[in-house]
Amino acid sequence: MAKFVLGVDIDGVIADYTAGFAEFVAARRGISPASLPKRKSYDFSEWGVTDTDSSSWHRIAAIDNRMLVRLSMIPDASEVLWRLSDEGVWVRVITHRLYYNWGHVVTVTDTVNWLDDNNIPYRDICFLGDKPEVGADLYVDDAPHNIVVLRTNGSEAIVFDQPYNRDLPAPRATNWLDVEKYVMKRLASMENVGRQMEDLV
Repeated sequence: MAKFVLGVDIDGVIADYTAGFAEFVAARRGISPASLPKRKSYDFSEWGVTDTDSSSWHRIAAIDNRMLVRLSMIPDASEVLWRLSDEGVWVRVITHRLYYNWGHVVTVTDTVNWLDDNNIPYRDICFLGDKPEVGADLYVDDAPHNIVVLRTNGSEAIVFDQPYNRDLPAPRATNWLDVEKYVMKRLASMENVGRQMEDLV
């Protein structure tokens, strides 16, 4: 069977960026993270994070406070990715975290350390925003704009369920076990096609 590449986003898919950023925002305001409204939009507007302070707040959280290395893992991400890897899936981590000038060393270092600390298996990692360029067979992403671009470019993408992407059509995964089921069906379909082609030879 040809190599099957699974393109996996980090924030909102295998790492709980929302919870990590909530702790940062709450600390700046001297309040409890639990007092922040439930996140419903991609831009954190419910928390009063405006366009003018959004970039600086995320930069301070990631670069100065080293938030990226302390994020919680989304449940079952490690276990499912290991099982898929054992089935021959090529796990390619794809993230657009290099937003900030002069912070790339910290961002890359903390990202790789987090992946290792949380036992995430991956064959390679791509730091870029133009995700169709990496050539995966299937993507798992939460960001609405990424899903739209991927699908517009003819790529197959699973929406990893978050409150800010509920308007996007299926396929959708509410958890990593859903992702596993979908990928295993794709692998079975590829194997069936392969057998049919062998029978024709």
